[in-house]
This record gives sequence, C-alpha cells and structure tokens, in this order.
Amino acid sequence: MAMKHRAGAGLALFLTTALLVAGCNGGDSEAPAESELYKNPVTLTWWHNASQEGPLKTYWEKVAKDFTALHPTVKVQIEAIETNQLQRTRLPAALLSNDPPDVFQAWGGGEMREQVEADYLKNLTEQAKTEIADIGSAAEIWQVNGEQYGLPYRMGIEGVWYNKEMFARAGIAAPPTTFDELNDAVTKLKAINVIPIALGAGDKWPAAHWWYNFALRACSVDTLKKASTELVFDDPCFVKAGQDLKTFIGTNPFQPNYIATPGQNDATSANGLLANGKAAMELMGDWNRGTLDTVAEDRAALGKFLGWFPVPAISGSAGDPKAALGGGDGFACAKQAPAECVEFIKYLVSPEVQKGYAETGTGLPVSKAAGAGVTDPSLKAILDATANATYVQLWLDTAFGSTVGNAMNDAVVAMFASNGTAEQVVTAMKAAAKK
Repeated sequence: MAMKHRAGAGLALFLTTALLVAGCNGGDSEAPAESELYKNPVTLTWWHNASQEGPLKTYWEKVAKDFTALHPTVKVQIEAIETNQLQRTRLPAALLSNDPPDVFQAWGGGEMREQVEADYLKNLTEQAKTEIADIGSAAEIWQVNGEQYGLPYRMGIEGVWYNKEMFARAGIAAPPTTFDELNDAVTKLKAINVIPIALGAGDKWPAAHWWYNFALRACSVDTLKKASTELVFDDPCFVKAGQDLKTFIGTNPFQPNYIATPGQNDATSANGLLANGKAAMELMGDWNRGTLDTVAEDRAALGKFLGWFPVPAISGSAGDPKAALGGGDGFACAKQAPAECVEFIKYLVSPEVQKGYAETGTGLPVSKAAGAGVTDPSLKAILDATANATYVQLWLDTAFGSTVGNAMNDAVVAMFASNGTAEQVVTAMKAAAKK
C-alpha cells in the first residue's frame, strides 16, 4: 500500500500534519567506527515489494549489484514480495522469529511505532545523520520519539488515475474538482457503457482508501491529528465519512463483483481494468504509474490515455478541500542486522540512486535533487499537487497502527459488501484502540 517527492509548503505541512509518532525508544543509536564497516563478509537479506516484473524490480536488482561492486564484502540477497503479503503476513511473522530479513519495506507511522515498542528495529539516528538532514521533514514519518528507525525513498499523495480518451468520448470536459462533478462523470461514463471506476476490494485496502478520503473531507485537520496521535474517534465526522461513502457506493460506480476483484495483481485486477481500457478511473497512490505498466497489454496506448487528478472536494464539508491523503515507502533494518544494513539503506536514498529511481517512472523520490528525473506527465501532476496541498494525512491504517488499521479496513469492506454500517466502522476502530 503507499510516496513521492514534494516541495515547499506541501512538504513542510506533511511533517507537521501527517502522523507524529510517539513511542518507546529502542536500540543503540551509536554509529559504528568506520574501520569496522566492510571488514568482514556480510550477506544482507532484502525484502521489497516490487514483486511484479517491471522497471522497479529490475532497478532494485541493479542497485544491489552496484552496492556489492562498491563494497565487495557485502552480498545482497533479494526477495520480492507482493505488498499486502509482505506487510500483513510475511514481515510480522518474520519479525517474531529469530531470523527476520536484514532490510525490509517500512511505511513508518503507527506501524513503525509498534515495531519499535516490540524492539524489532535498528536505531539509525547516529549512523544516518547526513541522510536524515538531506531528506528533511519527510523523514519524520519514520521516526519514533525523535529517533530515526527507517529512511524513505518515495513520497506522494493519492488521487484518481483516469482514461483521458474515455472522458473525451463521454463528454467530460475536465477532471472533476468536486464529488458532485465526479458523480456527474460517473453518469456520463455509464451512458457510453464504460465502467466508471475500477475497485480491487478483494485486497481490502483499495476499498478502505475510499473511506479514508471521505474522512479527510468530513473531518477537520485537528480532528485527524488527534485521531492519529491519541487514537480517539469520538468526532461524528468519522460516522459521516461512512455515510457519505455509503451514498457514493449506492450510485454503483464500480465494476461488477468488485468485492472479489484483486487490486493490482494482473490484467484481471482493478489495476488491469484501467491499464487496458476497460475502466475509466481508479483511486490509487503515485506508485500506480509503475504497476499499471506491469499489467498493461499495450504500454504505448496506456501512456497516451493516462491522466491523474486530485481527490475531489465535497461542498460544505468540515474538512480542508485542499487536504490530501498520502504517504511513502521506506526501508528499515532489523535490530540484529549488521551495521552494513544501515549503509545499504543510506545508499538507497543517495542522490544518484534516487535519480535512477525517478527515471523508472514508478514513483516520486524524496530527494529534491532527483526531481528532475521525473518525466511522466501524471507523476509531474502529482508532484505539483503535493506541493500545493495544504495538509497531507498519512494513510489512516498506517497512521493508526496495524491493530486499529486492520479492524477499520475490515469494517469498511463489510460496508462495501452491504454487511456493515457507517457506525460499525467507528465501533470497530474504538474497540481495536482499547486492545
């Protein structure tokens, strides 16, 4: 599930608004003596989420080989694992074991707080001082109690990816800026027998993200901050988010059997419906550009019709109309990993590697210097929208931590399946927060 490069006020606001993580301090933050690094042979196991064949998986393989070429005593063994399986199944089990991967995907926020409290992560604060300073405030999402436990390589906001050619055929002159306009676009797309919005509710989180965005529109910034830091969900805006979502679901904007459709596995997934011209829109983060490429039967055609716009505002809502939902991808080291693990993560966020990452077109780098490598029009649009966002809220399941996040996602999906209510989503969140 997750970001990208941002600039100016948008980035500064990201840090002050997206999840301020609190928690216990763990691990030794002292940097090793330089003479100790690369002295003995080391094999690093690296788990990342670029599981599908495509530019990012290929690029990460190159990066690992390049690092070994620079430091011959270090070998990197890669295992590429699908995001949901990695974050929800493989990684939690591995961290409980005596043999976790040395370096692995980390989303920061409440989930990282839980991992630090369980004493699973290596403290990077001293060893990565220069990189933390270079990344700037975006690094704060990977901090717990002021200590650094991971480094981000990608940051970005979520929005709606769409087929410009389908919009033109349906007579939609411009991307919707309000939900009223989005509803009108859905009606026009149905009139030309097009699936308006692809949804992969089979993976839960793609459906849950619709609720997150309705919460972003219904709740004030202060309410969202309090919910992220204190896990308090008493404000009626959270129920309103579910009610607004229920109304939207009632307009039937999604494909048949969306409740069982996977998010981004292959041509039959929600991702594949958009990539192959079978649906007009999909709500997804900046990483979607790369995953669309991996499932597209005709990448050239995809490049011509693909566009992106921010999640529309809701007239009269309490939330900030220019607020956005976002997050990023980063990497952390297991506590028992060798010091070379931290050096490898530092290499992953170095300007040269970040520039190469930007050129893959799979997401937006955290490095300002690497921003020039972003050439895809949709990704550039996300870059601009992030810079112009007044507030960026970290993905709610990440911000609230896995216990609340999983309960929330399950309850939201139950709503999509007509087996739950707006009130039950909030009840599930409150119950989980007490555990």
